[in-house]
Amino acid sequence: MGALLDRRLIFVTGKGGVGKTTVAAALALAAHRAGRRTLVCEVAAQERLAAAFGMAAEGFREVEVEPGLNAFSVNPEDAIREWLRYQLRSRTLAGLLGGSRIFQYLATAAPGLAEMVTIGKVWELAQLERKTPGSTPYDLVIVDAPATGHGIALLGAPRTFGEIARVGPINRQAEIVDAFVRDPASTAVVAVALAEEMPVTETLELERRVAAELDVRLEHVFANALLANRLSGTEAATLDAALAGGPSDGARAALAASLEAHQTARAQRSQLGRLKRGLGAPVTTLPHLLTHDVGRDGLERLAAKLERDL
Repeated sequence: MGALLDRRLIFVTGKGGVGKTTVAAALALAAHRAGRRTLVCEVAAQERLAAAFGMAAEGFREVEVEPGLNAFSVNPEDAIREWLRYQLRSRTLAGLLGGSRIFQYLATAAPGLAEMVTIGKVWELAQLERKTPGSTPYDLVIVDAPATGHGIALLGAPRTFGEIARVGPINRQAEIVDAFVRDPASTAVVAVALAEEMPVTETLELERRVAAELDVRLEHVFANALLANRLSGTEAATLDAALAGGPSDGARAALAASLEAHQTARAQRSQLGRLKRGLGAPVTTLPHLLTHDVGRDGLERLAAKLERDL
């Protein structure tokens, strides 16, 4: 696993629908197996990670999947209330202000506030000395971040918000979080892609954008859901000839499915080559699991692949 898992924080982003949540969960499982106390975290209160491990979501609370491996979902509204408690040093005042219509309006109107408190909570989770009472620090926090554009906005929120709040404690906190996110010794940004034209194009653009807009390097790319190419060209030609020979309906369906899988696998290899040629970041491939509901067995399989390849 080496250098990637030596960070304190890993952001997993990429085009929507490429399997970010699954890869983040598998990466967390691999880190846990490597002996790191790990938290896998999602944002925007999606609450999918706990379910991926067969656990019930528990809102704004760290859920123990197994000893040393936890899952957590950051709800921006709860993160804002927690941030207010830290700023006001009073749970009562924070509750009154956080529940008021005026504050809700300001929170919606303030540019980047929801992203700032979300990334601030992620930062807190990754600290060796945490603010949350009674909490235990983690060796590694892995974030199932939003899709590409929103993911970049989340990473850039501390700098954006710090420029708005030019002085005072909010500015200082934004600068601390921003420095941590941009420090390559502390934080890594990785992407998940499918070996298809649009996800590959977006991943190549992502690498350019994080460098240009955030001054951050894309550390690694995981090419997800690759089909095994089980047929040689000669074998595919033989099946194609058999299909043209008018087999029974059952045989026709089987032959057509095999040829379609072969063609898809070939197209994936072509796009995978394009991805590798265009990127500066290394690429690790992950297999297609032939199911939409990955489950714990699927996560175990992906984690084992990551352990071997990273």
